Amino acid sequence: MAITADHVRNKLTTGVGAVHVEVEDTTANRCATSFKVLVVSPEFEGKTLLQRQRMVNSCLSEELKDIHAFEQKTLTPEQWEKHKAQ
Repeated sequence: MAITADHVRNKLTTGVGAVHVEVEDTTANRCATSFKVLVVSPEFEGKTLLQRQRMVNSCLSEELKDIHAFEQKTLTPEQWEKHKAQ
């Protein structure tokens, strides 16, 4: 099964309680399947960057076996609001 941006988005929305997910399929720029994601979740509140990334990696553990490159940015809703205002 090919991994799609929609599949990654849906999995993150339910898996980490994301309120906003952006997924960019960057495969065309690389030699194999790759994605760039922005994930906003209240579940990231009080977590370190490493803990947030581990939550995302755990959610996508099966998919990451077939993804060559995976770039992620994880924000709380408060951080997301500040980011949008810039």
